[in-house]
Amino acid sequence: MPKRGLFITFEGPESCGKSTQARLLYAYLRKRGLPVVFLREPGGTPVSEKIRKILLSKKNSALTAAAELFLYMASRAQVVEQVIAPALRRKKIVLCDRFLDSTIVYQGYGLGIDIALIQRMGVFATGGIAPDLTILLDAPLKASLAKIGSVKDRIELRSLAYHQRVKTGYFRLARRQPGRIKIVRLAQDKAQTQAVIRGHVDRLLKKG
Repeated sequence: MPKRGLFITFEGPESCGKSTQARLLYAYLRKRGLPVVFLREPGGTPVSEKIRKILLSKKNSALTAAAELFLYMASRAQVVEQVIAPALRRKKIVLCDRFLDSTIVYQGYGLGIDIALIQRMGVFATGGIAPDLTILLDAPLKASLAKIGSVKDRIELRSLAYHQRVKTGYFRLARRQPGRIKIVRLAQDKAQTQAVIRGHVDRLLKKG
């Protein structure tokens, strides 16, 4: 058990398998008897889940890029204060399906909002809390998007070019922060992918 709480996030483009892999890791850590919390972004609190519905609903197609950014940050500020920060203080392991990196790539690289501005807002919204480890799932973009099916949310409906900018943004972040962001290529067998992820997590746990 680490001497302090650990914060591990999962990132990647739409339908890349990160949610499945995050849940598998959650089950693995619980089986080991470790105190672990799992949540998703946007979401994780009653207020944040309401914001999630606004952000993903196709009915809100008129939502501006600036409004979208503020809503993601508002949801994040809520879940950090109510869930993430308290769990870390209690020395728990927090697994989060998306975090600030998602906003940098989706609203920054994807929509063209100034990345430095997003990062400054992010520091305020998170209280300076940052992941100890980020697992970035890498899968063929077109194949991943094809898995979504006919029912798509507001973000999933965006163009292939938009989603390509998002993926490019992720890899730029990974090149800049290789110590934190670990790229994991999605294997056909999800157990193989999970084994690689557990390797990264086990090394982090040993460091404490």
